[in-house]
Amino acid sequence: MSERIVHCRLLKQDLPGLARPPYKNELGQKIYNEVSKDAWDRWLKDSVKYINTYRLDLASPEGQKFMLKQAAVYFGFEEGELAQTAFVPRDDESK
Repeated sequence: MSERIVHCRLLKQDLPGLARPPYKNELGQKIYNEVSKDAWDRWLKDSVKYINTYRLDLASPEGQKFMLKQAAVYFGFEEGELAQTAFVPRDDESK
């Protein structure tokens, strides 16, 4: 079975897509259709910053709603700005 190729809206190239939609809603289907595995992996890594900053409970409706909104903005499906995080990049040059 060959990999499914999508034109990734985030990385602007044709890349392997996800095996299945990540969410069981319209956003999940859009991500499945237009986001590559590489871009999705980036989102998973970046999403930890929101979970830690806002101490999100992803089992709660509020936590899920917040993360779905951030994902929609991250991938450009919705207009808006991403929420601020407490993440501060490490300055390797000073060490």
